[in-house]
Formats: sequence, C-alpha cells, structure tokens
Amino acid sequence: MVFAAPNDALARAEGVLGADPSPLHASVAHQVIGIWQRDWGDMRIALRHLRRARDLAARAESAEREADVLAALGVALVHAGRTQQGLAALERGVERGSGHTRARVLYRRAYAHWVLGRHREALEDVRRAIPVLRQVDDVIWVARALTLRATVHLAVGAVDRADADFTAAEALWGTTGQEHDKADAVESRGLAAFRSGDIPVALRLFDEAEERYAKLGTPSFMLYIRRCEVLMAAGLASEAVIEADAAIGVLDGIGGQSTRKAELLLVAARAARLAGDPGTAIARAALAVRLFAGQRRPWWETHARLVLIQARVAAGRGSGRLVADAAAVAEKLASFGAPAAPEASLLAGRIALGLGWTDDAERHLAVAARSRHGGPPLARMTGWAAQALRARSAGSGRGVLEACRRGLDVLDDHRTTLGASELRARATEQGAELAALAQQASLESGGPRRLLVWSERWRATVLSAPPTRPPADPALLGDLTAFREIAARAEEARSDGRPVPALDREQRRLEREIRSRTLHIRGETPGDGDRFDVGRLLARLDGVRLVELAVLDGRVQVLLCGDGRVRRFEAGLLAEAEVEAEHVQAGLRRLAHPGAEARLPLVEAMGRRLEELLLGPAAAQLGSGPVVVVPPGRLHRVPWALLPSLRERVLSVSPSASSWLRALETEPPPDDRQVLVRGPGLASGGAEVPELADRYGRPTLLEHEAARVPRVLRELDGAALAHIAAHGTFRADSPLFSSLRMADGPLIVHDFERLDRSPHRIILSSCDTARLASVGADELLGLVTALLPLGTAGVVASSAPVNDAAVVPLMLALHKGLSTGLSLAEALRDARAALPGDALHQATGWAFTAFGAV
Repeated sequence: MVFAAPNDALARAEGVLGADPSPLHASVAHQVIGIWQRDWGDMRIALRHLRRARDLAARAESAEREADVLAALGVALVHAGRTQQGLAALERGVERGSGHTRARVLYRRAYAHWVLGRHREALEDVRRAIPVLRQVDDVIWVARALTLRATVHLAVGAVDRADADFTAAEALWGTTGQEHDKADAVESRGLAAFRSGDIPVALRLFDEAEERYAKLGTPSFMLYIRRCEVLMAAGLASEAVIEADAAIGVLDGIGGQSTRKAELLLVAARAARLAGDPGTAIARAALAVRLFAGQRRPWWETHARLVLIQARVAAGRGSGRLVADAAAVAEKLASFGAPAAPEASLLAGRIALGLGWTDDAERHLAVAARSRHGGPPLARMTGWAAQALRARSAGSGRGVLEACRRGLDVLDDHRTTLGASELRARATEQGAELAALAQQASLESGGPRRLLVWSERWRATVLSAPPTRPPADPALLGDLTAFREIAARAEEARSDGRPVPALDREQRRLEREIRSRTLHIRGETPGDGDRFDVGRLLARLDGVRLVELAVLDGRVQVLLCGDGRVRRFEAGLLAEAEVEAEHVQAGLRRLAHPGAEARLPLVEAMGRRLEELLLGPAAAQLGSGPVVVVPPGRLHRVPWALLPSLRERVLSVSPSASSWLRALETEPPPDDRQVLVRGPGLASGGAEVPELADRYGRPTLLEHEAARVPRVLRELDGAALAHIAAHGTFRADSPLFSSLRMADGPLIVHDFERLDRSPHRIILSSCDTARLASVGADELLGLVTALLPLGTAGVVASSAPVNDAAVVPLMLALHKGLSTGLSLAEALRDARAALPGDALHQATGWAFTAFGAV
C-alpha cells in the first residue's frame, strides 16, 4: 500500500502501532513508516524505524519477514551513503530469504547496484529475480523488476532493450492500483524518450509524472534530475541550474537521501558549466565527487570528475595534468560502458590540442570520433566534433568542412523533432563549435563565397520553417485567456499604485503552464533541403547590396554581396561594437524625451564609431543603391539607420540572407485587406490610426473594446497590411511572452504562432517591438522573428523606446509612401527625411527599422 496510496499507508501503519500489535505486525508497520521516510522524508527517521522493524522481525522468529526488512534497510543505508553497511544488509537478506521473498530481496539489491552505478551486478540480480516473480504471478514486483532492468539498459545506452522492458512493464502496471509505481513508469518512459532524442515527448511525460506525484503528495527527486538533463539538452541550462538547486534545498530541508543530493549536485554542476558559470560548476562538481567517493559509487564519481575537468577547462585551466585526468576518466567510463566516454576522450583531445601536443590529441580524438557513426544525436555530434578537430590538426580544410557538415546535418535532423521555436533556437548552441570551425576553415582555405555559405549554414535557422502550430488544446487556450485576464488586472492595479503579489504569482504560474504545454509540441517539419545558394542570392540582389556580418575570433568580417560577387572586409572587434551599441541605446532613450537636444551630437558620434567597428572599409564600397544588413544575433539592437553611410538610403535588416530571399519570394495574399489596431494607454492615443482609417477607405478598424486579442488575431490572419499602435513590452527573461497591449490584456508571441498566416506586411508603431533575445548559436526570439516564418515578408518595428507623439508624423509619412507603391524600406527612408530636424524626431526615425524584403 505504501506505493499505491503512500499517505494512507503511513496513517494506517501509525494506527497499527497505536493498537499494541504483535512483534510481527509491528515489524510491518515500522517497515512501512521507514520506507515512507526513506523515499519522501527524513533518512534518519527512516533508519530508526527500519532497524526497529528488523529487530521485531527477529523477535517474531520469521526469517522471511526479517529478509524483507533487511532488503528495505539495505536500500536505505545505500541511499544514506553507507554503502558497505547497506550491501551487507542486502546480502544478509538474500541469505535469510527463500523462494518468493528472496526474489524480492534480489530485486532490491539490483536496485541498490543501479544506484551505485554497478550495472552488470544489477542486471545479474534482476535476471535471477524475474523468473521466480513470474512463477508466483507477482505482477507488481515483475513490473518493478522490468522497469528497473529497462532503466539499467538506458544507463549503458541499450535503448532498444529498455523500450521492450518499459513496454512490458507498462502493460502490467495497467492491471494494478500501484499509483506511485505508475507515476514512476510514466517518468521512466519520459527518460526513454529523452535517450532516443525525443525532447518534447520527454518533457510531456515528465510533466505528467509530476502531476501524478503531486496527487500522491510524494516528491520525486529522481524526476528533478532527469528533467534537468532534458532541459540541458534543450539548451535551457540556466533553468536546469535553478531547478537542481531548488531540489537540493528541499532535500536538505527534509533530511533526505544523500545519494540523491550527490546526483543533484552533479546535474547542477553540468548545468552551470553549460550556462557559462564555470565557478559554480567547479564548486558543485567537487562536492559531488567527494560525496560519490564516500558513498563508494565509482560510476557516478567518474562522471562527476568529467564535469569537474570540463569546468576547469572552461575556467581557462588547461594543463598537461588535465589531459591525463581526462584520459583516465575516459578510460574508466569506457570500462563501465558509459555513453559519456567519447565526451571525455574529446575533452582530452581538445586540451592536448590547446597545449600543442598533436600526437596525444590525435590519439584521444580518434577514440572520440568513433561515436560519430551510431548512437543518439548528441553522441554523434561529439564524434563529428572530434573528427573536425582531427582534420584541423592535420591541416585538412576539406576534412574540417566535411566533418562540420555531417555533424550539423545530425543536429538538423534532431531539431526537426522539436516543434517549439524556443527549443529549436536554443538547440543550435550544440552546433556552435562546428559552425565556428567551418567558418575558420573557410576563411583560411576558401574565398569569401565559401565563408558566406558557412556563415549562413548556422544562422537564423529557426526562421527556415514556421514553428509547428500549437494544437487546438482547450487547456492551452484556457491558460492563454486566463493569462491575459490576470496580466490586465495586474497592470491596472500597478497603475493605481496597489501591490499585486497574488496576481504576480498567478501570472507566473500561468506563464509556466503555457510554456510547458508549448514545449511539448513535437516537430512536423522535415529537414530543410533547400541549401543556401550564393549564385541565387547574387542574381536576386539586382542593384541591392547585401552586407552580411560574420564574427571570427571576436572580429567582425564584412561580406559585401552585389554586382555578381562577394567581397570580404575586416572591421572591428565585436565586443567593442556591443558596448558602443548599448551606449547608443542609452542615448536614444534620453532623446525620446524633450529637453535632451544637447545629446544629439554625442549620439551621432556614436553612430560614426559604430560604422567603423561594424563596416570598416566596406562602408565606402556600398554604392548608391538599397542596402540589406544581415547582422549576427548579438548585434540585433544596433539602430542601423544611425550609421552615416546608411542614414539616407533605402535600408532593411534581415536575420539571414536566406531569410531575406524567402521574404522577397513570399507571395502577397490575394485580397488587399488592411487591418488597423489601436490598443489602450498610448500617450498619443494612437492618433495616427483614425487618419489612416480615412486614408485607406474601408480598412478593418479595431479599437477600444473591439481591440481584444481573439478578434485581433482573427483579423490579422492573412491580411495584406496590418498597423498596430499599442504599447510594446519586451521580456528578456522569457522573450516569447513579449507583448502588445490590447483591450483585454497582452497579445504575446505565443498568440502570433497560432496564426495560419501572419500579415504580409506589418507595422508595429510602439516601443521595443524590434527588441529580440539572442539565444543558441545565432538565433533570435521575439515579436519580429515570430512573424517572419509565418508568412510576413516585411516588418517595421522599433529597437528602442520612442516618443509616442513623435511616432505619429513618422507613421503618417510612412503610410503615405506605401500608398504610392513603395516598399517598407523605401517608405521608411522617405518618412525619416520628412520629419522635423529636431533631436526628438530624428531619434524617433533612427529607432525604427524595416525588416524583411518588401
């Protein structure tokens, strides 16, 4: 009963002890309390009850009862870090038990071996237990044994065997009332999905398991560990750190299992390293190593040592000693049959290369490269990274490019299983090293054309296909509606100066629910076989100059495309350009308010400095025609119209050259429908919207109560032109919750992703609508990048705060140009020129950018 209805079992056991039971019955009751405390409470209390249960079983002179208690006690001692005592208790249980009871003890000893990382011993014990349990038709324990055997198979990379055992166990669990075991089975299926590379399904199953555990009131620390592993694989390492640290806090608070604490420390260390925090990773990994060593868990200790070495290397501590340490870890992991062994060999080879030890590097990298031909996607990525480094060490530029191509193809296939644009964007981080190696090889051994191809290969890949449309999930739609209502109420309360802690908590809860459901979406789009073609790009430019900025070794490389050729120029350092761009943003914020005119020359000087850093000598080679700028993700906040050579010309920005080509070739909708939306609370009241309504004759006008999210989305779908005057809010912490304020609350990026086709051209006349979050290798998340893959060919939006009143004449002039047949970029250029020459209006014009190609 303790795994069917845990809290009821605990109450019943306490009731038994209060009724003056016999030693035999008291032994059972103490064992139930001990198991409950062992798995979900205080380990010290657990050991006290289990020892009492063992003593009472001896008094009852029941060898079978004593064997069963010894097995539960042995598992508890192992979880408490007392490995020798635990294994001794389990050995004694095997000796005391017979037949059916002995098979159950063998299962528990197999479980203890799995906890300790002794996988061969675990498989042997469970192999001996299963036939006996089947013979006596013990369905529950057979299902437990199959689940454990599947979990051990996964630990050593035998995914197919694990799938077979999980399937058999699930069929058995369906016939029982063991609710906690059923939840554990769902969790295990999630683990299997993750090991086979299906992250959305893994996240969905883990969320389902968590709901089941919550109903039982029993936390599962193993679930936290497994979910952290999936979050890391999905590129959400910072979230994994937070989740692991929170779980450690809960575990410490209840005095829980020290084995689980060590495992949580290990996963926290891995996550911190991936999140770019090597100091935290070193501290967590070093503590995990000490705990695992004390618990006599060499399999786990070796994995912790791998993370410790990786973190030290990330902190800049490359040395010959670390090469030897990494090689020793790789050898030990290989002896365990651990899937992480190639990762350790790659690490040893990488450190050796950094020290110039080419022979040692080749030896280790050759071992790591073997994994490129089989196994899950990330293991094959490790192998191709090792192969690329081998080729670079041998001076083979062609070999580097081939290995990088094959490795990125593997990751492309993996990313197509991800439906959520956030997961697809963040997953690109795993290919960043391969992309950088290929670009470096292109720079050294190829011409500008080849560098352009590889610059495009791993840039803005999320925009290559629309995200999988969220299903018509009533729960998701309900959460979105509730989120809007709560957010609107919270905003109203804040404007009245009232505290809103309860509303803030509910809003955060709903955000978690929406995001969680979105991450469950599985990808449906096949891999994009339409590779970037330089010749096709040059043919379509037709008098346009496309400027793609690549970054190699921290320096900006300018690839100037036009007149049938690609030329390369070297500009400044990316880090200096990023700092200057932040200074410009601060200057534009000041200029958005009256009275800051004196800062205008300073901001213009910053624009000249940015041009030197970002365009260098290419600025003098732009010609006189239109320019398309393709910046890296980290430069998305640059107001490009401020640069002197771009200030008075037709200028548009695109996340990639491929994205610009797709926008250029996007067919407009058959009807010329215009939609004008005016949200609440603008200082200008969205004054341009009524004038635009008169100018367009009979557009769809949504304002006041008509500007509610469901109606706005319905009208935007498939429109030829949309103009939205609404307050924009950018969420750096969660960019897909960036929003435009409507009458009933925020219209968020998740809402836009529900459109069948976003407007062909869209103008967002408010603050921060072009602000984006740079994630993954070179990806951007935000309003603009949500629209481009959904059918939008051109967007006008602002990358800085703007003065609402000054926006009105800019927008009216912009639409005047559009009505004469100009593109967005052409109309925006003319609109800037038509503005008054004061600092306020100049800053407003610079803050807006045309994205796309029409």
